[in-house]
Amino acid sequence: MSWARIMAPLSGGQGDRPAIAAAAELARPFGAELAGIYAPADVADVMPWMGEGFLGGVQTTALESLNEAAAVGEAVARAAIDAIAYEKKRFVALKTPVWAGLSAESRLSDVIVFASDAPRGRGPLAQAFQQMVAAEQRPVLVAREGLKVGGVVAVAWDGGKEASRAARLALPLLEKAAKVVILAAPKASARKIDPERLQAYYAARGVKSALGMLSDAGDAAPALLRGAAEAGADILVAGAFGHPRLQEFIFGGTTRSLLNSEGPSLFLSH
Repeated sequence: MSWARIMAPLSGGQGDRPAIAAAAELARPFGAELAGIYAPADVADVMPWMGEGFLGGVQTTALESLNEAAAVGEAVARAAIDAIAYEKKRFVALKTPVWAGLSAESRLSDVIVFASDAPRGRGPLAQAFQQMVAAEQRPVLVAREGLKVGGVVAVAWDGGKEASRAARLALPLLEKAAKVVILAAPKASARKIDPERLQAYYAARGVKSALGMLSDAGDAAPALLRGAAEAGADILVAGAFGHPRLQEFIFGGTTRSLLNSEGPSLFLSH
């Protein structure tokens, strides 16, 4: 298996350069296209506040300011992708409706890469992160400092739907890994975990893996993070848990703890 297109949403801010660098790190082993997608604040989102059928001086000035800010942000985002030493790259600046454009770009991308702020609910791309994970259900890489492809990858396993989807979608990453460790915490789940089945699934696809059985009960996040640290994991693969509510994605406790941790980079799928 392989990946052919790695996408990095960009805001025109300071977080663009680390996101692009991480996306290039992920794309390089696969010879994949790196797509930097600039997603500015959408004028359409503020139009309902401008009144119906009339734009006065204040409203016109506000729209002009948004357009000017979008142009400045686009220049910053473009500079970030131009600065990365990777040949197979392209830049796309989205226009209104930005949400629809971001969704369309993500649907034909293999992995969506974010730096650490947006997954923690901070910065202009926080809503885009929720959109990619919840609405589009795209596999997402939360890139932390020191991201390394080709090192150790830990796979969080509880036998559930989310974990199974993440474990399958991560196969190209696992095929590049020097070592794969399946982490399972039987006491933290009511279901039968059976990590040997995942190990056999990987073996049938040419991926050797070791088992790491965690003895902790309760919240699985601390156990997974400790197990990942003990394995020397560069990336932790996990299912993302949560549910849509009032157009927001409310993450479950384990996922929220992983996102807020200082642990390894995360490969997530909902």
